[in-house]
Order: sequence, then structure tokens, then C-alpha cells
Amino acid sequence: MSDHHLAAAAAQVEAVLQGRGRSPMVRSFFDEPTNTASHVVYDPETLYAAVIDSVLDYDAASGRTSYESAQAIVDFVREHGLTVQWQLETHAHADHLSAAPWLQEQLGGELAIGAEITVVQDVFGKIFNAGTRFARDGSQFDRLFRDGDRFKTGNIEAIVLHVPGHTPADMAFVIGDVAFIGDTLFMPDYGTARADFPGGDARQLFRSIRRLLSLPRETRIFLCHDYKAPERDYYAWETSVGAERDANLHVHEGVSEEEFVKMRTERDATLSLPKLIMPSVQVNMRGGQLPEAEDNGVRYIKIPINRL
Repeated sequence: MSDHHLAAAAAQVEAVLQGRGRSPMVRSFFDEPTNTASHVVYDPETLYAAVIDSVLDYDAASGRTSYESAQAIVDFVREHGLTVQWQLETHAHADHLSAAPWLQEQLGGELAIGAEITVVQDVFGKIFNAGTRFARDGSQFDRLFRDGDRFKTGNIEAIVLHVPGHTPADMAFVIGDVAFIGDTLFMPDYGTARADFPGGDARQLFRSIRRLLSLPRETRIFLCHDYKAPERDYYAWETSVGAERDANLHVHEGVSEEEFVKMRTERDATLSLPKLIMPSVQVNMRGGQLPEAEDNGVRYIKIPINRL
């Protein structure tokens, strides 16, 4: 973790908060079957946009895919005259399939993810016995971001923060005064993401979260998931650094690293695997592409027995 990059990110967000016209617009789309929030973030001046963590509809019983969730994003982008520059993935999701390749066909934009996706590809390439034809160099993506990399959405400056722990490849995208943090934090009343997948690490997750929570309190946070906390009967996916610092169930101010690691490890031991982990990881480690068709022209999802 680089203190220089952390300081640069904080300074960049502070500058946005103090300036004018540097705050992006955000429209979120919630997919209830996978509890996933996808986001379109755009510069209101130039109408350039990025799509973050899109969802491909997948019926596990039939093995059929469809594009209803992604079509809603297409309709919004076209209705508002946006130009998509980026298809961003915060990580290789284990709970939904990415629709990024289909959205690229419809809307354009470079497909980008963190450079540590190569670690995920190596680990899961072995678990799923993907063979030598499966490239483990991240070449399925147009751009591999590293910690501290900068890019723009329209005229709005953005910086990429490496926030591992949930997986080795998790990235947060700080675009103007908004942070899209993937699977690190949930709403304050729900807590934090699990850290027990291959390559996950509760201690790393704590440090990544503390890095995110060192951003200015005013920074808006958009989450990737919500599952409704007890006594809350609606879904939510927008919070702030200040709200998380003050009230996050697992990692509010005053919680030590050792306390968090103990809690997270014990809690993770009680959790079942996500119901779509098998298809999701096999597709998402390929940049959202389905596995190659076999000699009968059919694509297959593998299920390793007694492996995960």
C-alpha cells in the first residue's frame, strides 16, 4: 500500500469537493436476483460515461442467459445521449456474470479491471482445469489498472485504488467526489464483505477498508451489493465515508485490526458459497466471455466436485 497514492487520492477528491462542475452524475440499477448494484457514472458537462459492474442475467436451472438487466443500462445511456468510455469491473465477481462484452457491442467503451486479475485467473484456471488455451495474462481485458493509475470520465479526474482482501484483484474507482468500492464495504447496518474465497484475506481487507475510509468524509460511496439488514425492508447502495466511519457494524472507528480479523474469520466460516459462484467465476475471469464452445458447438460450465 502506497502512502503517496493514498494522499494523492485524498487530495484529488478534496479538490473536487472544493471545485465546481467536478461532481459526476450517477444512475444505479439494482438486480434483485443477484443483489447487485450496477452503476452508470457520467460527466454532466461532456456526457461521457463509465459503466461499473454490469449484470448478465443467468438462469442456473436452465443454463440460459439473457440481457434484460443490461438492456436497462443501454436504454438509459441512449435516452440521455451518453457516450460510454469505460466498462469497469471492480473485481472478478463470484455472485453474478458480467455483461460487459455485450454492453461493449451495444455502447462501446474500454473493458478494464485490476492487474491482479492474473492472480485470480491462475488460481481459478487451475480449479476449473481451464487448460492451456485459457490465457492467464489478463489479455481478455482492454486495460489492466494498477494502484494509483489515473483516467478520466469526460473531464472528471479519476484514480484507481487497489483494495484487496475480498479477492486479490479488488479495485476501487474514485471518480470525482464518488467512490465505487466493489466488494469491500456494505451499508453501515450490514457490515463488510467476506474474505474467505481463494486469495482472500481478512487482514488485507481491513487495511483496504481503512484506506478507503481515509478519504474525505463527504466522499459518496456506491456499493456493489445489498442484502437488506435486519429491520430494514428496502435495498440501499449509496452511503458515504463519514457514515461508514461512524456506524459500520463491523469496522467503525475504534475497531482494531485484530478484532476485525477475528470477527470476519469466524463469520466467514458460517457462510455458504454464493449460488452462482461456478458460472460467475468461469465467465468473469474471461472478461465476461463464456467458455469456448466444445466440438458439438455448445458452451459448458464446469462444476468441480469436492473442490470449493
